[in-house]
Amino acid sequence: MVRPRKLDIDQALDVATELFWSNGYDGTSLSDLTKAMGVTPPSFYFAFGSKEALFRRVYERYRKGHLAYVAEALEAPTAREVAEKMLYGGAQAQAGEDHPPGCMGVSCAGSGPAGSSPVRDDLVESRRLAWKALCDRFARAVSSGDLPAGTDVKALARFVHVVGLGMSIEAQSGASKDDLRRMVDVAMRAWPPSCAA
Repeated sequence: MVRPRKLDIDQALDVATELFWSNGYDGTSLSDLTKAMGVTPPSFYFAFGSKEALFRRVYERYRKGHLAYVAEALEAPTAREVAEKMLYGGAQAQAGEDHPPGCMGVSCAGSGPAGSSPVRDDLVESRRLAWKALCDRFARAVSSGDLPAGTDVKALARFVHVVGLGMSIEAQSGASKDDLRRMVDVAMRAWPPSCAA
């Protein structure tokens, strides 16, 4: 009797990451996933429960690995360095040669109204939390005197956040690392002067 092929979970997660990142969540079917993993639908469901559950697992792994530079950037000593590390890190990450271009979260969020998809809503909430973390960090920079009093920290955080999201879209459209770095160079010229300057 032939034994069913044992599923290598890490390899399956790698395969799923590549598919979701390349095709988006909605553009990746169960058939795509099972075919690429070399498993039957029952084996897939036994291992992951559902496509949505698999995606959540993939995205958490992606966030902790590929997006680790974001958490590191938030720990930089000045607000300007936070923005630089986040944006230059994004330029490096968005146009890497060893994975699809852009950000998997942006690729998978798709479009549509709020409530149209639990995955979309979770990714939108993830972006909101990233923006909020920037707001909080920039507010601390104002309190410490690193940024001028009266700095609109919400708008500044949105500026950095939107530049990062825009780089993802540009990377998906073929922009190189150098193209993205030049975008960051231009964006950083708009940075408010430091109180120490």
